[in-house]
Amino acid sequence: MTERDTEIEFDFFEEPATREAAGPERPSRRPRRSRRPPGPPSGLTPVLRLLGLISLAILVVVLLVFWVSSCRGEAKQDRYRSYMENVQEVAEQSERVGAQLTTTLTRPEVRQTQLVRTLDGYAQQQQQFVGTAQRLDPPGPLRVQQQHLIQALQFRVSGLRGLADAFGTRTGNPNPVGELLSAQARRLIASDVIWDDLFREPATQELRRQELRGVNVPDSSFVTNPDLATSRALSNIWRRVRGQSGAGGTTTRPGSHGHGLASVKVAGGATLAPSELNKIVATTDLSFEVNFENSGDSTETGVEVELTIQKETEPLVRTRRVDLTEPGETATVTFRNVGPVPFVQRTTLQINVKPVPGEQNTANNSAEYPVIFSYPGG
Repeated sequence: MTERDTEIEFDFFEEPATREAAGPERPSRRPRRSRRPPGPPSGLTPVLRLLGLISLAILVVVLLVFWVSSCRGEAKQDRYRSYMENVQEVAEQSERVGAQLTTTLTRPEVRQTQLVRTLDGYAQQQQQFVGTAQRLDPPGPLRVQQQHLIQALQFRVSGLRGLADAFGTRTGNPNPVGELLSAQARRLIASDVIWDDLFREPATQELRRQELRGVNVPDSSFVTNPDLATSRALSNIWRRVRGQSGAGGTTTRPGSHGHGLASVKVAGGATLAPSELNKIVATTDLSFEVNFENSGDSTETGVEVELTIQKETEPLVRTRRVDLTEPGETATVTFRNVGPVPFVQRTTLQINVKPVPGEQNTANNSAEYPVIFSYPGG
């Protein structure tokens, strides 16, 4: 065998295996990625961010506007409330003087000099209230109403000064003096009308128009009893205050004077009888109504009615006052919530209409009623 044959033989055995014997090759797989929802194109993102910022800014501005508006609304309401509270103080002080005036005019013991001095003092007080009102600073929409408030107070000043001057008249016919006094009293009545119609009502409407709730417009009624403003009543008062005192300190006036007790009854219940035992259920709001008549031919002022219930320790006494009664008029006075009464024992309830100056017959002024009080439901 030659060397070439040997090389050929070695070449044959060293030749690699053919590719046909190997299996087919598979391409390698790439790992799957999770799918994302399709998003906006990258070019819209800045626009959307800008719109979001603009919306947020608008929201902040709106909230700021609401906040500022709310603060302004609260400030406005506080200003109106503060103004009305200041008016309330003036109104109450002026109203108290009106109540004092009624009491002064109806006091049987008051005399001319004392009355004139008292009326001058009332006028000075009212003038101080005018000054206080003039210093008030009303909200703009209420400036007209503020002027009417001052006008009402000024009418009260002039009316009181006019009454003081007229009551100071020493001589003259009572009828013309009564007319003069009534003209001055009408100024006081006019002050109430001005307050109600030109201040209170327009101010209330303005508050309603501005939707300001919880702010109250005060009232102020100076004349507590318009019957005292008549020429007849005032002429009688003038004659009384300038009359001379006679025996026992009473003032002699022309005409007959006096009252007669008409009836007494439990409020909402039966009329009491003086000749039999009256059984009364003593509720917490026990009240008595007393009716009496002006049996004279003169106008009477400052009539006092007294209720007395006898008790073991000391009697229970209550007094009520009637400003004015006209001849032939039946007046009613009510004693409300009389207080603790003696239970389950017989006692006496007495009513007495106190005599007025010049009254001669006092036999019909009072009466006694036997009573027994029981517990509610007993």
